Amino acid sequence: MATVNFSIPDEVKQAFNDAFRGENKSAIVTALMRRAVEDRALEQRRHAAVDGILALRAESKRVATRDVTRARKALRR
Repeated sequence: MATVNFSIPDEVKQAFNDAFRGENKSAIVTALMRRAVEDRALEQRRHAAVDGILALRAESKRVATRDVTRARKALRR
């Protein structure tokens, strides 16, 4: 297990200590850090997905609105 030192504002430390009085603060900080890592990974996957969609869209042939409307009507029949 590693020890990590961070500098945080005194009011944040006090609010944290007040909110989690009597609890295992190391476990709470560990859970928060895990969540932050998962959130970052999710954000990166979302950005990659958007970039992929935009790349495909840039390569796609443009279709006129009237052609899309015709195709929709034809599929409804």
